[in-house]
Amino acid sequence: MKRWLLLGLVVMLGIVALVWSERRPVDVEVSPAALLYFVADSEWELSRLPVALTRLSDQEEVDIGNRLATSYSRVHYRGLTPDQAQQAQTVANYVTRVGGTVAVRAHRKLPYKFHYIPDMDFVNAFALPGGHVFIGAGLVALMDTEDELAAVLGHEIEHIDHYHCVERVQMESRLRKIPLGELLELPAAVFEAGYSKDQELEADREGTRLAVWASYSPLGAVRLFETFDRLYQEYVRRVKSPQEELGVLAAQIIQGYFRSHPLPSERIDQIRRLIADEHWGELTRERDLEVAHIFWAERAERAYSARHYDVAAGYAKRSLDLQPNELAALVTLGRAEFSRANFTEAAAALRKALDVITFDDELLEDYGDALAARHEPAVALRDFQDWLAHHSDLTKRLDLTVELAGLTLAAHGDAAAHAALASGSDAAANLPPELASRFGWWYYHSGNFDRAAELLQSAVRALPADPLFQTRLGWALLEQHNLEGALQRFARAYDMNVPAERSHRARVLAERRMGLAVAQWQSRQFDRALIIFRDAASSQPEWFNPVWVEAVYTPGVAKAIEELKAELKKRHVAPPPYAPFTSPGQ
Repeated sequence: MKRWLLLGLVVMLGIVALVWSERRPVDVEVSPAALLYFVADSEWELSRLPVALTRLSDQEEVDIGNRLATSYSRVHYRGLTPDQAQQAQTVANYVTRVGGTVAVRAHRKLPYKFHYIPDMDFVNAFALPGGHVFIGAGLVALMDTEDELAAVLGHEIEHIDHYHCVERVQMESRLRKIPLGELLELPAAVFEAGYSKDQELEADREGTRLAVWASYSPLGAVRLFETFDRLYQEYVRRVKSPQEELGVLAAQIIQGYFRSHPLPSERIDQIRRLIADEHWGELTRERDLEVAHIFWAERAERAYSARHYDVAAGYAKRSLDLQPNELAALVTLGRAEFSRANFTEAAAALRKALDVITFDDELLEDYGDALAARHEPAVALRDFQDWLAHHSDLTKRLDLTVELAGLTLAAHGDAAAHAALASGSDAAANLPPELASRFGWWYYHSGNFDRAAELLQSAVRALPADPLFQTRLGWALLEQHNLEGALQRFARAYDMNVPAERSHRARVLAERRMGLAVAQWQSRQFDRALIIFRDAASSQPEWFNPVWVEAVYTPGVAKAIEELKAELKKRHVAPPPYAPFTSPGQ
């Protein structure tokens, strides 16, 4: 009886409490947010429930991952030059070695495979079910240590290890109504986009743990997230222009990354707490990133293409500090120093590049130009002969003979040049058009404009659609005071297409415009000349450096350009978007 009385009392109290709560006003702001959160949470949990109940076997997951990886891997190395492909393979092998070391301690014993995407605009990494991990060149380029690479790879391994990837596949399969067997249609962006905040933080913790177990420092993860924090501040919060260090596409990828990942500051705090909790404070020794020289060289090349010559030279030197024979860095350093009118340094870097690559006709011309620009003909010839003595196997190459003859022409005159070229007075007349054009350009530098025009006209007759030949002939005609002929040649070159694969394409584009500007100025077409001059100088800022102009062209060209610059200033026309360079001679 007492039991029933007690039960009745409890029920009565419950009813009273319910009535009281309904009558009492609750101070809650009216908002649909609670309902939205409830729906979102319910949808998430409902989507996860079938996954947990129908978890795939490891083999099923591996099969799906293999099919997806095959689909995503097909285009990675398309369009690369042989040298670029070889470098990409070097980095890929390194990533595989580091990844394999980290993956050994993963909980799930899957066939982990690591893929390198040689795209500097891809600043990200992602994982696929079954053990595939992809990492982009743009992300590796941000690293200074192997420990940072280990932290990233460990993070992606944990997305696989904790079933984040396979759950994503199963949910996408349901949402898109794509059978698991047809998942080749699933875009890679599904995996690049990141996971829930809890899953990302879990991958950070456990990925760092894997790296530490593989004898890496946990400071690699801290350092990497500090880099992310800098990028977040620069490219997301401040919306800074990405031209200096990142491309537009890379900046967009970074912004998307931060929209789908926890804030870097939160990730740093978590790793520092983990270091304290696990007593990892003494694990501070980090390893150098073995492939860093490749990425410094890539940065240098990008800066050079953007006409940031000072930056390019600095990046190239950092690459060479790590790997003195890094060919791409030597080439970029040589060209950047040439553009800065540091001709001695340019010649030294280009000579070393030729020693590394053995032979390249474009580099050979660059080296010859750098030697000639110092305006010490005898010294230039001696330096070239010294280089040639170390490469006696190349002496029979005709293009090399033309360079030797050109430097001999500057040092000892026409007769000695022909003797260096070949026996017989008509040797130059029998040159192929590319070499006739080059030899004609050597005559232009020596001041023999009649002979230069003769050789260049023969090259133009053979290949009239080559804009470089037309431009060089225009310069020679200008020095013969044939303004009409020069204008005609520059105008023809101006209207011609310069193929993307053309060596020194940007230089050809700028030079033909500058030639037209100078010819128009000397023809007293002042307004038109100023418009084209400003356009040419904006794409090749060397033209605003008088030391460079005087070294590469004639006094007449240098005088016309100084007059054009003065007229721009007089008319208060804004200068090109490049600051003039300060050379050693100024």
